Amino acid sequence: MKNLVLARQDELNTCNSIINMGKEFQKEQGFSQWTEHYPNIDTIKQDILTQKGYVLKIDNKIAGYMCIDFDGEPAYNDIQGNWNTKEPYAVIHRMAFSKDFRGMGLSEITFGLIEELCFSKGFKSIRVDTDLSNKRMQHVLEKCGFCKCGIIIFQGSDKLAYDKIL
Repeated sequence: MKNLVLARQDELNTCNSIINMGKEFQKEQGFSQWTEHYPNIDTIKQDILTQKGYVLKIDNKIAGYMCIDFDGEPAYNDIQGNWNTKEPYAVIHRMAFSKDFRGMGLSEITFGLIEELCFSKGFKSIRVDTDLSNKRMQHVLEKCGFCKCGIIIFQGSDKLAYDKIL
């Protein structure tokens, strides 16, 4: 069984471990979208405290972590390009999966679960950004029906901005 649920404080270390696996995976792919200092355990702790941190569970084991923010993203107000979606929208940040679950198509499964969650909360669009060098995530986003909208600046660097109308 696969489900998406709010992360709990007692899962903080597991979520941080998964983010660190994501950082290593990026390095293996030849780029580093995330740094040693971002995201970090404090970022994840804040996500959990504000009920924006979510975990993907497979048979009650944590397979992935992400932030799903229903409050928008100020950095998205200034885009070189145009959004296809209107406010309100959900934002996905910091998506990573445990290396123990790689190769199972979790990105597509997770985006499907995120869409169900958004729809259940009355949100009809999702926005996300990724590094210019993160070709894998760009492929996943396009495969999952997201449209490239332009460039935004997030965490001090240019990012490709995508959105999807649900």
